[in-house]
Amino acid sequence: MKNFLLFLGMAAGLLLASCSSKIKNTVQEQKFITITPLVRDTVYTNEHVAEINAFQNVALRSRVDGIIESIEVDEGQMVRKGQVLFTINNRQFLQDLQKAKAIVKKVQSALNASEIELKGSKKLLNKDYISQPEYELAVARVDALEAELEEAKSDEAQAQLNLSFAQVKAPFDGFINRIPNKEGSVLEVGALLSTISNNKNVFAYFNVSEIEYLKYAISKDKEETKEVSLILADGTPYPHKGIIETTESEFNNNTGTIAFRAKFPNPANILKHGATGKVQLSNRLEKALLIPQKVTFDRQDELCVFVVDDSNTIQVRKITPSLRLPNLFAVKQGLSPNDKILFEGIQHVKVGDKVNPEVVSLSKIVANL
Repeated sequence: MKNFLLFLGMAAGLLLASCSSKIKNTVQEQKFITITPLVRDTVYTNEHVAEINAFQNVALRSRVDGIIESIEVDEGQMVRKGQVLFTINNRQFLQDLQKAKAIVKKVQSALNASEIELKGSKKLLNKDYISQPEYELAVARVDALEAELEEAKSDEAQAQLNLSFAQVKAPFDGFINRIPNKEGSVLEVGALLSTISNNKNVFAYFNVSEIEYLKYAISKDKEETKEVSLILADGTPYPHKGIIETTESEFNNNTGTIAFRAKFPNPANILKHGATGKVQLSNRLEKALLIPQKVTFDRQDELCVFVVDDSNTIQVRKITPSLRLPNLFAVKQGLSPNDKILFEGIQHVKVGDKVNPEVVSLSKIVANL
């Protein structure tokens, strides 16, 4: 019985050894596609949430107290620079102006009379008919009336200005927003009448990290990197390209970012003040080492690939990606341009296996990814 069991054990051992040898031979005989990293200058885009501001956007406020007498425009209407938008009750301002003009006329008449008297006093002084103090008194009356005339003219100008404030005009071409106060509303100084926006061009403000800012600042192709794209809130691309015009002068210490401003044309008036979107900023990575994402695998929270050494033996290599692209990784550390990376059959091999590698051009593979 013991001899029989010993015989069975030996037979099983021989069978296992035979199967293992066959598996090894199968792995060695099977061809495994391998690739080398693709070295290429790469342009990639980063998306940044952006706030859209009109080229010009101002609040229209009342500069005088009064009642809205008439509203000459409707909400959403396009207006031209200088066009009358609102008229505030101006009767009091008109009366003040008429009164100021009357005072100016009165003082001017008094001044004219005093100047005539002064000329007569000059002649009388020369003939010694009046004394020097009497002449100087006539001069003083003229000086006082001249000062009074200046004051009256200033009051007239202020009255004229107040009357002009009773008509609110468009400061530039643009679109009128909501009108909260209607005709007959009583206004105080500073009351909001509406806002007006010039949307012919718009600004998109967005924040970028310090690293991305430095890449932009030292870019060789400055004109190329200035051009940006805009993705609208519904995910559709905006048909016009924008240009980065300026950046803020300081980083935000709380977020570690700096704000950029890009200018976009808006001929169809699609973009509105206060809208949001995503700005796509292009960056260039020179001589990037590219590999397909499918050749990588995770091992103990590390990203790895299988490489085939000079003796056609499988080895594992830890890599550090610098950038994730569609279907590709740009490798920062862990690989060289000449390394042979296992492209297919990752699940069928292990470290130390001998394989029969077949090198395939990665550029052809990338075209089909």
